[in-house]
Amino acid sequence: MKILFVADPLDSFKIYKDTTFAMMREAQARHHSISVCEPQQMSWVSGGRVQADCRRIVLTGDPHVWYRVDGGSRLALKDFDAIVMRKDPPFDSEFFYATHLLEQAEREGARVFNQPRALRDHPEKLAILEFPQFIGPTLVTRSAQDVRDFHAVHKDIILKPLDGMGGMGIFRVKGDGLNLGSIIETLNKDGAETVMIQKFLPAISEGDKRVLVIGGKPVPYSLARIPQGGEVRGNLAAGGKGVAMPLTERDRFIAESLGPVLNARGLLLVGLDVIGDSLTEINVTSPTCFQEIFDQTGFDVAAMFVDALEQALKG
Repeated sequence: MKILFVADPLDSFKIYKDTTFAMMREAQARHHSISVCEPQQMSWVSGGRVQADCRRIVLTGDPHVWYRVDGGSRLALKDFDAIVMRKDPPFDSEFFYATHLLEQAEREGARVFNQPRALRDHPEKLAILEFPQFIGPTLVTRSAQDVRDFHAVHKDIILKPLDGMGGMGIFRVKGDGLNLGSIIETLNKDGAETVMIQKFLPAISEGDKRVLVIGGKPVPYSLARIPQGGEVRGNLAAGGKGVAMPLTERDRFIAESLGPVLNARGLLLVGLDVIGDSLTEINVTSPTCFQEIFDQTGFDVAAMFVDALEQALKG
């Protein structure tokens, strides 16, 4: 099988924890061919196909020089058996345009995972709105007054931008309302940008759990990102400590409820964020935590992913 990974620059990978690297390693172990490109290396011209300047690589097993290039050329995306879209957020205009090129490649016969339209249709903060039965008190608005009203009811709240990643731009405001006005101005830019506000969930002290769903089925372990020191954010990028743990009954119920629905829409890999009993985000762009779960539990998440990829290609 020939697999093309659309990803960030290889030299930016931290291979000891990178999920895309884990996918590549498992694919190579099964004797699949691995190629890579970056989104800006894709192009299309009328009368032709979506193409990309691709490099075929081989993983060396050396942590210092972890890959070697084994050839490169401009190839049509449809000539690969699978395209795995692994470009990290932010979901900005260029990411958006890349999904349209990938969707055109689908029309030409390419198989893309996660599917481009599904990536666009499931913004990671807002996708939870479809599943209100699983979420805590939540507000999406541009209105400063709406935010103040929500705070008056719930007292202790979290405010976050819709385009943030890795915990960036997240604020907590307690019952005293200290700096609420300033935070609203910072996030919604005087009403120009929409923000999300959620009731603070004390269970964050036990971790913001990443529950992975592959091919519609939950990985049996989550990675709880536990805030450290005075932080309210559990994100690993914000200094959280990752602790793998078996899924709770509630985690599994949420994952098994959403998994088949999202998989049917073309989302082969999804990362659900769960705090306590509440779903807080649905991550679809490039969910992570494969290696952390494997290192702590021995459960091979990358193998489960490649199994699901191979099965999807048979469908």
